Amino acid sequence: MRPPSLELVLEVRVQVGVPIELGAVGRGRRRIVPILGGTCEGGEGYRDLLNGRVLAGGADWQLIHPDGLTEADARYTLQTAQGHHVYVTNRGLRHAPPEIMTRLNAGEAVDPSLVYFCATPTFETSAPELQMLARSIFVGVGERYPSEVVIRFWKVE
Repeated sequence: MRPPSLELVLEVRVQVGVPIELGAVGRGRRRIVPILGGTCEGGEGYRDLLNGRVLAGGADWQLIHPDGLTEADARYTLQTAQGHHVYVTNRGLRHAPPEIMTRLNAGEAVDPSLVYFCATPTFETSAPELQMLARSIFVGVGERYPSEVVIRFWKVE
């Protein structure tokens, strides 16, 4: 049995708004980060299929644990240049040393190499030419900036 390999399929750049802080809700602090829009770009071999934009209206419903561990649950829609829609559900984890997480959650710029930010996305679409998104397993690696999140999605082969 060979170990799986990864193929870069998609990079998403999501513009985010000011988080809505709900406060303590049992297991941690709940906050909702609005998704304002953005761009998506297909990896090599996927550009014609996946270049497009992130539509406004999604959000990342985060649960921040007392130790700073963030459970992310982002949901948003992509629209390809051909007009196809892709619904993305992206659940992940983000953590770093406490002082880094404090700065990150306050909206400060932090070196992405200091933060663990990985996710397991799922995709839904009715477009026949994009069904490989719904029929494959992906892993995502993210970077959080003050007004943008960049996530690269790799298909597990």
